[in-house]
Amino acid sequence: MISRIDLRGDALPEGGALRDLLPRAEFDVEAALETVRPICEDVRHRGSAAVIDWGEKLDGVRNESVRVPAEALTKALQELDPAVRAALEESIRRARLVHREQRRTTHTTQVVPGGTVTEKWVPVERVGLYVPGGRSVYPSSVVMNVVPAQEAGVEGVAVASPPQKDFGGLPHPTILAACALLGVDEVYAAGGAQAVAMFAYGTKDCSPVNLVTGPGNIYVAAAKRLLKGRIGIDAEAGPTEIAILADATADPVHVAADLISQAEHDPMAAAVLVTASEELAAATEAELVPQVAATKHITDRIEPALAGRQSAIVLVSSIEDGLKVVDAYGAEHLEIQTADAAAVADRVRNAGAIFVGPWAPVSLGDYCAGSNHVLPTGGCACHSSGLSVQSFLRGIHIVDYTRDALAEVTHHVVTLAEAEDLPAHGAALKARFGWKVPQQ
Repeated sequence: MISRIDLRGDALPEGGALRDLLPRAEFDVEAALETVRPICEDVRHRGSAAVIDWGEKLDGVRNESVRVPAEALTKALQELDPAVRAALEESIRRARLVHREQRRTTHTTQVVPGGTVTEKWVPVERVGLYVPGGRSVYPSSVVMNVVPAQEAGVEGVAVASPPQKDFGGLPHPTILAACALLGVDEVYAAGGAQAVAMFAYGTKDCSPVNLVTGPGNIYVAAAKRLLKGRIGIDAEAGPTEIAILADATADPVHVAADLISQAEHDPMAAAVLVTASEELAAATEAELVPQVAATKHITDRIEPALAGRQSAIVLVSSIEDGLKVVDAYGAEHLEIQTADAAAVADRVRNAGAIFVGPWAPVSLGDYCAGSNHVLPTGGCACHSSGLSVQSFLRGIHIVDYTRDALAEVTHHVVTLAEAEDLPAHGAALKARFGWKVPQQ
């Protein structure tokens, strides 16, 4: 059901050589660019009509308009299961607690007397938040995208999610209800590359945005890559991942359940166990069989995900080597199920989010930990962070110098300008002092 990779014995290679030994899903965004390019160009030239046409072609739904009516949002919230509403409200409450603490404040540094640099943080003006709607429904992604944008102070928040044939061409009603709970009234029944292009270029229904965030399939990722520059993006999200670093103290029932929970997303989802314990590896393999048999989505998602080249049990010689492996892998979600798990977690450098010990499974982070579940995939955790309030803010430096403060440093500026063969840079200062460098 899941393969093994044995890295015990010889010293582990470094850097890219180690990464090349680890399982990873194939996710060729570059190849998908040629598929999404004509879609994006069509939306650029024909606007909403193109979004509607591509929705009919790709989602099997033809709408009169891509904008979701306000009454549909109200109706979805009114008809939402009370238990689901309570769970969403608690998820929102916890997410706000965490993301509110991420707010940055204006700070002024006095560099010299009379010379200051102030860094102020300004939210982007308008964002487009993408919520997937393929194999599953993700109201939690509404929460994870909208809450940090709101806490950052973004004024214009628009949500797009694919139209659903089963719901009259609207996004799933739970998605709409989550938007209503969060006070988002600008929602579009648009999916895939056409939704990203709608946000980037704007249409008669939707004004263009400055930034697009949120996970999606390979075509969403490709559209983000194609349109990056015209819009800012959070990341090119690939297939979801879990890595578990565990030792003999871990419970194989927990480990197997957590691997399955990630495999449930998609046949390309990655589930990786890294351990020095042969006993845990064998017990986890044995535990996968009855747990998989007892769950849902077996043949279309879980079994192909666990059996795919992106999933494996990786055997290492020690926890020390295990740390090298998980740092090289850079998992979207990393669980630490070892003795003294907090100390081990503190040594991890590369992960989208770290879940410490047996009582912090990834599923908690997906919904109600308060953390954000929009995280870097495909090893991007080695250089990128998950979605946060900072994702929606821009830092602007404000430079304020008096005449005396400028005079004091002019000779250094002129020297550096001339060293770079840019004499006009120095002349811009000399002009302020009668074309003479002030004496020091």
